[in-house]
Amino acid sequence: MTKVVGLTGNIAAGKSSVTALFSGWGASIIDADAIVRSLQQPGEPVFAAIVARFGAAIVDETGQLDRPALRTAMLADATAKQDLEAIIHPAVYERIRHLVEVARHAGDPLVVVDIPLLFETGDPAEFDAVIVVDAPVAERRRRLMEIRGLSADEADALIASQQPSDLKRRAADFVIDNDSDLDTLVARTRDVWAAVVAS
Repeated sequence: MTKVVGLTGNIAAGKSSVTALFSGWGASIIDADAIVRSLQQPGEPVFAAIVARFGAAIVDETGQLDRPALRTAMLADATAKQDLEAIIHPAVYERIRHLVEVARHAGDPLVVVDIPLLFETGDPAEFDAVIVVDAPVAERRRRLMEIRGLSADEADALIASQQPSDLKRRAADFVIDNDSDLDTLVARTRDVWAAVVAS
């Protein structure tokens, strides 16, 4: 029987590091961000719907989605974010469910679905367990600025745009705190891995 786990956490909390560990230990990974990128390729219905909503100005000279132009368009229109989410999210979850069924059919024992906005856009009840990766706001802000090169204002805006992590922690089955060094993260992740596999 395939066990399906949702993995989430706010920006710069360390989800990618935890996902890589789970993958290395044998879990099958479904990456929601990768699905979004694939659905936004030319020829996909989601791409066509985005262009229909926001206009040809959000397509670059190579025919690809111009993400900076799309961000600008969204900032200029109060309803744009909801419209974009209404186009993208149903298609993403449809693809996730399809990939989960493929994994079940293949007999994969553990599938980890990496969904940054699981609590905001999805249904945690669809998963056998939900894991939240978390780190203090100050640490996430530092990572955004030092590792991703964002300004302080950009980092603060990104952090403020997401649901507070304490709400996610309370709703999760497992929490992995990423507030120390890599060895500590590996140890904490291994503990959660063992608990998930045993449950």
